[in-house]
Amino acid sequence: RQGGSPKGAAKGAGRQSTAKKAGAAQAAKQTGAMTVVAKKTPGTATAATTAVPKARVAAAAEPGELAVRPGEAPWTPEEVEEARAELLSEVERLRTEISSSEASLVGLMRDSGDGAGDDQADTGTKNITREHEMALAANAREMLVQAERALQQLDTGTYGLCENCGNPIGKARMQAFPRATLCVECKQKQERRY
Repeated sequence: RQGGSPKGAAKGAGRQSTAKKAGAAQAAKQTGAMTVVAKKTPGTATAATTAVPKARVAAAAEPGELAVRPGEAPWTPEEVEEARAELLSEVERLRTEISSSEASLVGLMRDSGDGAGDDQADTGTKNITREHEMALAANAREMLVQAERALQQLDTGTYGLCENCGNPIGKARMQAFPRATLCVECKQKQERRY
């Protein structure tokens, strides 16, 4: 706007930013992303950015806000608490499993010594046992990271969104496998690559 009054220009800018907010909110709603609008300060225009508001991190998302596939019923508070309880139980189990594996590895390393006096079969068995224990510990650590990430996503309201395509994973899949990070389609593509 040129030549208009400052008040009129401010109104026009306000309408534009409102339109931008509505467009950003609509895009966020379609993708399941969160949209945060910067706080207005006198003399500055508002800026829309995608981020997780600090308030949302502290408080859990409302159950009805979690992503579901078309035709699926929204999450109920009971279902969300069940998923959270299962994830917390899984985190505790995995931490115990990791501690146990690490203790076993320490024992295996201590007992292996320099291998003097062992025949080849004994040395091979010790190596296989040690590698197996290391693989179990690594797998448990990876599952722990997934479970902790899922708990964080529950808190931010992004639980149930595919990390690859951004589409809803599906409530049924999340209930069967609460640590799921990919929708079925993306998981199948990933498995075909390996």
